[in-house]
Amino acid sequence: MQWIYVVLVLIALLAVVRVVLALRKARAQSTHDDWDERLVKNLRAAGGNSFTPYEVDFFFGVPDEAAVASLRVELESEGFAIDTRIMSGEGASGYSLHARKHLRISVTEMQGLSQRFRALALRYGGYYDGWMTDPSRK
Repeated sequence: MQWIYVVLVLIALLAVVRVVLALRKARAQSTHDDWDERLVKNLRAAGGNSFTPYEVDFFFGVPDEAAVASLRVELESEGFAIDTRIMSGEGASGYSLHARKHLRISVTEMQGLSQRFRALALRYGGYYDGWMTDPSRK
């Protein structure tokens, strides 16, 4: 009978750990989504229009030449213009990839792209460093 209590306690602990991990993941996602929302709001405040396509810049960091080449091929096939550089400076390693494309900008669209690009960068062992645009560059 005592082993049943031990099993129940272990199951309860496992459930608590899963809830905590899910909350952390949701909080991290919310932070990224809030950033996209803020950038879109800033664009609107600067006179941006959701019906006008803008040139949007996306930034990635990847660890090696093979990763940057694979990421480049994938994004170019979707119509992005790409340029890459070897990262330099103290403590810098790997490659920087800059992707450009004309897009209509909305909060949900940019949040979706950011989610997708974070996953894409992780697949190549790197990171997605966000996006930006200038309302004067159409």
